[in-house]
Amino acid sequence: MLIDRAEVVFKGGHGGKGIVSFGKMARSGPDGGNGGRGGDLYVKASSDITLLNQFSRKTLFYAGNGFPGKKGKRTGPDGKDLEILLPVGTSIIDKETGETILDLNIIGERKLLCTGGKGGLGNWEFRSPVRQAPEISQPGLQGEEKKLILSLKLIADFGLVGLPNAGKSSLLNELTSAKAKVAGYPFTTLSPNLGVYEGKFLADIPGLIEGASAGKGLGIRFLKHIEKVGVIIHCISSESCDLIKDYKTVRSEMGKYSLELSKKTEVILLTKSDLVDKETLKKDINILKAVSENILPVSIYDWESLEKLKELIRG
Repeated sequence: MLIDRAEVVFKGGHGGKGIVSFGKMARSGPDGGNGGRGGDLYVKASSDITLLNQFSRKTLFYAGNGFPGKKGKRTGPDGKDLEILLPVGTSIIDKETGETILDLNIIGERKLLCTGGKGGLGNWEFRSPVRQAPEISQPGLQGEEKKLILSLKLIADFGLVGLPNAGKSSLLNELTSAKAKVAGYPFTTLSPNLGVYEGKFLADIPGLIEGASAGKGLGIRFLKHIEKVGVIIHCISSESCDLIKDYKTVRSEMGKYSLELSKKTEVILLTKSDLVDKETLKKDINILKAVSENILPVSIYDWESLEKLKELIRG
C-alpha cells in the first residue's frame, strides 16, 4: 500500500570533539586538534512515488558525526553527509508550527535540510601568553534537528477521477504498464496508482463519494492528490442511472476541498461504452453536454475509442 504521509525526525551530524594533547618533546606545548564538522542531511526528489514507505518502520534519520580532533594540531575528519530520496510532489512540513518548509516539485531537485554541527576546538586553539599549557577543549555542537511531516501530493499530467467502479484502474492498466488492482466492487483501489504513457504521467485517484471532502469513505486523504494534476479526466460509467448526479457529486466534493480544483481543465470520459447500445450512448452524450463539451466515450474493448483517448493524452 502506498504511504502518502509520514512523521519523521531528521538530524544533521554531531560535531566531533576537540582534544587536549601536548607534544612529546619537553615544553612542546599544546597540539590538540579541532573536531570534524558533522555531516549535512539533504533531501532529493525522485520519480518513485513509493519512497515514503521507507518510513513505515524507521522514523529517525541522521547524518554522520564528525570525528574527534587529532594530535599535531590536526582536525578530525568531517562526518558523512546523508541524502534521503523522497517522491516528487512531497511537501515537507514543520510538525510543531504546521508551516511548509519545502516542496519538492522537480525530479532530481536536491535541497539541504539539516546542517551538521561544528566541531569543537582543541587545546591548541586556547593557547595564549598567559595560558601556555591549556588543558581544555570543546565538545562538538549538535547538528540541526527537525521534526517533520512528509505529505505526498502526486504530480501528474492527467488525473483519473470519478465515483467508485467508474473504470479508472482498467483504463490506466490498458494505457500504461501499471498493474492496478481491478475488481467489480467499490473501493478496489485503496491508494493512488501511477502510470506513464509516451512520457505523460497518469494518476488513478481512488473513487470519490459524497462527503469525501469531509473525510467520508476514503475521503480527504486522496483529494489532495488531485491538487498537482494538470488535467482532470473525469470518468463516468455508462451504466450509471443518473449521469448528471454522478458528475455533480464528484465536482462538488472537489470544489469543497479546494476552489482551485474546479478551475482545472477537465475532460469527461463516458466509460464502459461497450455495455450500452449506440442509441443509449448517443443519448448519454447529449445529457452530459449540459455540463461539458469535452466528452469522449471509451471502452477498453474498443480499439478506436482508446486511440482517440491516446491522441488526447499525447496532445
